[in-house]
Amino acid sequence: MTGTLDASDATPVADRETLLVELVDEQGRAHGSLSVAAAHTAPGQLHRAFSVLLFDAAGRVLLQRRAAVKTRFPMLWTNTCCGHPEPGQAVVEAAAKRLQEELGVAAELSEVGAFTYQATDPGTGRVEFEYDHVVIGRLDDEVLHPNPDEVADIAWVRPDTLAQDVASEPGRYTPWLSGVLAVIAARG
Repeated sequence: MTGTLDASDATPVADRETLLVELVDEQGRAHGSLSVAAAHTAPGQLHRAFSVLLFDAAGRVLLQRRAAVKTRFPMLWTNTCCGHPEPGQAVVEAAAKRLQEELGVAAELSEVGAFTYQATDPGTGRVEFEYDHVVIGRLDDEVLHPNPDEVADIAWVRPDTLAQDVASEPGRYTPWLSGVLAVIAARG
């Protein structure tokens, strides 16, 4: 299943900072909302997020290099796409929408776990403090349409090679990617 990105469907990066995220407790229970910008201002507010990882028929994973205009961890390699569901929005629904916005594709997705992490971007001072739902899917032979406002580059890589590279060169990758890979590895 493929789709193309209609520019009218994408929210500009600056405007994304005004969208609301769902605040959660350590068990992932919702208790309020806050703007993206406020939730990522130090010391950070724990909120719901998701990280999508797509696999191809050969078992490779699709990575993206975040665009330079990103307000947190720009130009680092990360999972296929990520984002925040709106308050009350189903995680898989939000992930499917974001996958369309960032890469112009659709895939059948399922949630496989969650973890919490906190990291400060040394370049921007912005804070990630997220209850991150890991969502996976499969993508075969689809043409990708990366949105240049979101994605600087893409690459298909073998999971074992990726895990080794993240461990040996963590500065090339977003700080949450190791947690995403740990959730995937725990599935067996």
